[in-house]
Amino acid sequence: MPADISVILPTMNEEKAISIVLPKLKESLEKMGLSYEIIVVDKSVDNTPDIASSFGAIVVHQKNRGYGDAYITGFNYARGKYIVMGDPDGSYDFSELPKLLEPLLRDEADLVICTRLRGKIEKGAMPWLHRYIGNPLLTKILNFLFKTKISDAHCGFRAIRRDALEKLPLKCRGMEFASEMIIEAAKAGLRIKEVPITYHPRIGKSKLNSFRDGWRHLRLMLLYSPSYLFILSGISFVIGGAGLMAYAYNTNPLRVHSLILASLLIIVGFQIINFGIFSRVYAVKEGLEKPDRITKFFMKYSILEEGLLLSAVLLAIGLGIGIDIFLKWQASGYGELFEIKQAILVMTLIALGIQLAFFSFFVSILMLKEGS
Repeated sequence: MPADISVILPTMNEEKAISIVLPKLKESLEKMGLSYEIIVVDKSVDNTPDIASSFGAIVVHQKNRGYGDAYITGFNYARGKYIVMGDPDGSYDFSELPKLLEPLLRDEADLVICTRLRGKIEKGAMPWLHRYIGNPLLTKILNFLFKTKISDAHCGFRAIRRDALEKLPLKCRGMEFASEMIIEAAKAGLRIKEVPITYHPRIGKSKLNSFRDGWRHLRLMLLYSPSYLFILSGISFVIGGAGLMAYAYNTNPLRVHSLILASLLIIVGFQIINFGIFSRVYAVKEGLEKPDRITKFFMKYSILEEGLLLSAVLLAIGLGIGIDIFLKWQASGYGELFEIKQAILVMTLIALGIQLAFFSFFVSILMLKEGS
């Protein structure tokens, strides 16, 4: 029979904590007067699953490893209208569960995330690196990239409506699952609300790896943000390279090394932009993103012809300057010729023209099913 609340607890060798946490959790749930189930997704080699079973929890064996994998496994067993997530290591006070669920019960939110940074963090509960650098920095990056307003993106004490959860294509198996849930919720337009809580020192040894797990969160956010990862960085390279080339080209004495660097920045930047557009078009084609003005422009049927036309213009200009250099070389009796500035410009224009031609073909290949 479906329950009102499903509480999912991922465990791995938490026998010291589970016997303390579960009675408090059950007491809090009983006071709410709603039907509930407690699902323990376990990957232990100690007595954790036996202790959990003795308190009436449904114990599910986790076949694989990972924080996200545990929750994805638990979601498959949950039958409640509201699904609660929390670490059973004593760091979260489950007596605050009613405060977490209140916005859902009042239909004020679809996803509720607790915030430790706007609540109270007890001494020794969170390392200074996490509290003052890692968590705030990664949260600010997430807010900037995905237009959210979260203060504590990595807090694991959360609650979500079942119908809202079904809209989220969650697939990350590691710690980055916490960020993925917020990103997908923002993309799906879910109402997200934060609730301040008290954060306690955990019982037992922490399983976090600060730098590895932090990188996994950052890596996920960058992969979810092709516009920032590729397009904006590529545009920065191109603008910087073009500015440097204009300066070096028109100054004396000749700044050869500056011209070479400028050419490199322009060519590499243009290629990065191409990768960004490829990723955006692919994401739209696979239903991972909604098309915007930029994506729609590059997904139109005529992009191949327009791209090839612009490519031909760049190649023609480059070849024209190149032919002029050759004629000067021929007129000098094929001796030494000091046309370095023009030669670098020719190389840059031809490289861009070739890149643009193949970019146009590749995007058109992605769009083969859109037209004939």
